[in-house]
Amino acid sequence: MMLKQFFKWQIKVFDYLESRWETGPVSKSISNIVVAFFLAGLVFGLLAYLDIYQISTGYSAFFAIELAFNVLLIFEVLGLIFLIPKSVADAVGKQFEIISLVLLRDAFKEFGHYLGEVNWQVEFLLELLPIISDAFGAILIFLITGLFYRAQKHFRITGSHEEQQGFIGIKKLLSIYLTLSFVGLGVYDIVSAYQNHQFIYSIKLFYTLLIFTDVFILLFSLRYTTKYYNLFRYSSFALATIFLRLTLSAPAYYNVLLAVIAGLMVLGVTYIYNKLLSKVDEFKKPRDPKK
Repeated sequence: MMLKQFFKWQIKVFDYLESRWETGPVSKSISNIVVAFFLAGLVFGLLAYLDIYQISTGYSAFFAIELAFNVLLIFEVLGLIFLIPKSVADAVGKQFEIISLVLLRDAFKEFGHYLGEVNWQVEFLLELLPIISDAFGAILIFLITGLFYRAQKHFRITGSHEEQQGFIGIKKLLSIYLTLSFVGLGVYDIVSAYQNHQFIYSIKLFYTLLIFTDVFILLFSLRYTTKYYNLFRYSSFALATIFLRLTLSAPAYYNVLLAVIAGLMVLGVTYIYNKLLSKVDEFKKPRDPKK
């Protein structure tokens, strides 16, 4: 009984945080924080350019863009966590949004190495190819994500309102633990950066946690439905998360290839799933005896 009350308290905490997250003041605060980090990066870039203060070797003003994107990604991941209880499909779409921003960030990061005079030789053009790959890969993921959202048709897999609330409650508990894990990883990154003088983002580890979260939701959904269509759809979402996790550590070109494959997979499954369910619903409709 005490454990049940403890879980209910955690769900109330999640509901409170979610209600605050979607308000206008929070959005403005997020924007202010991202802009503040961007301006701070520009200031340090200017100091490095004037040889007044150098954070590290090879530091440039383009790091300000990378820094702003990294801070933005933190808030995007938090937004992803709040989406999981509402819709697993929307949470998958959010994952692709994050990957597209990661590709853009990587493109900006590489451009920072080519400030100043540029020698337009064949070697330089070859070095630009990974940047072009990341940029166009981000555009492709942007397109696939838009089509994925547009194709979504949400079907309830539970048989009653009580079951639906129970399923949502479980996903809220998962989101709470994901939030705690994400905050813990952030603290670990900050401590590591202080000790090693190098900031390493743990988004790869977080995506690994998302894989296990997706699989858990898939297995837990078996108590509500064992229909093949639903199981295959959830399984494809979990597999897409694995592809996206590999994208974060894959070298140039392969990262875009894996992200696009994952996007086309979930987009194709969504279209087929919607088509099959529409056929089933049409078959279940009572036929007019006059026809």
